[in-house]
Amino acid sequence: MSPPPRSFAVIGLGTFGSTVAKELARFGNYVIGIDINERAVSALADLISYAVIADARDEAALREAGVGDCDVALIAIGEDLEANVLSTINAKMVGAETIWAKAINRTHHRILSKLGAERVILPEEEVGLHVAQVLHNPRMRNYLSMGNGFHVVNFLVPEEIGGKRLADLKLKERFRVRSLGVMRGTDFLGSEAENPLLKVEDKLMLLGRRNDLRDFAASL
Repeated sequence: MSPPPRSFAVIGLGTFGSTVAKELARFGNYVIGIDINERAVSALADLISYAVIADARDEAALREAGVGDCDVALIAIGEDLEANVLSTINAKMVGAETIWAKAINRTHHRILSKLGAERVILPEEEVGLHVAQVLHNPRMRNYLSMGNGFHVVNFLVPEEIGGKRLADLKLKERFRVRSLGVMRGTDFLGSEAENPLLKVEDKLMLLGRRNDLRDFAASL
């Protein structure tokens, strides 16, 4: 069952912001898109709930656009640091329930956190870390940070463990890693309790800290 639709304000409709806005709308959410650039707003006018040309540095403009009634405001403005910071302050002032904001560097990250942004995103850094992890280990198909140092990794089963039962790997005992299950194509084969037989190229979903996951990969 899909979660109920929510309301979002996306402030800044460059590549990052417009992508988020379109995806949120595609999921059935109410999305307000705001940008000072008429062309950026026009490009999304038929794809989201409401697209408006406005200067997010103006608190009254955000209030009039309905940002204060949204569940989440995403500040997606990129290089204009002043506009990014003022938009974050204004979104908070008009009453947006939750604020996410895009940062361009670590100093900017700290500023936005101090201003009350619940989540601060460094898109280039986060994507760079993701790409490096996957390039470093070709068997790692994808990974997701869960916070507190934990990650979920989608790991292709190599020949070294093909033909073994999942429980035979003793993941928790040897590596402090937990298996969330095994996928074969689009079929879910089960978790460690169900102890499926592994085949080469199955996808093994693992939960653990980065160093422990690395130790498991290095053991193969």
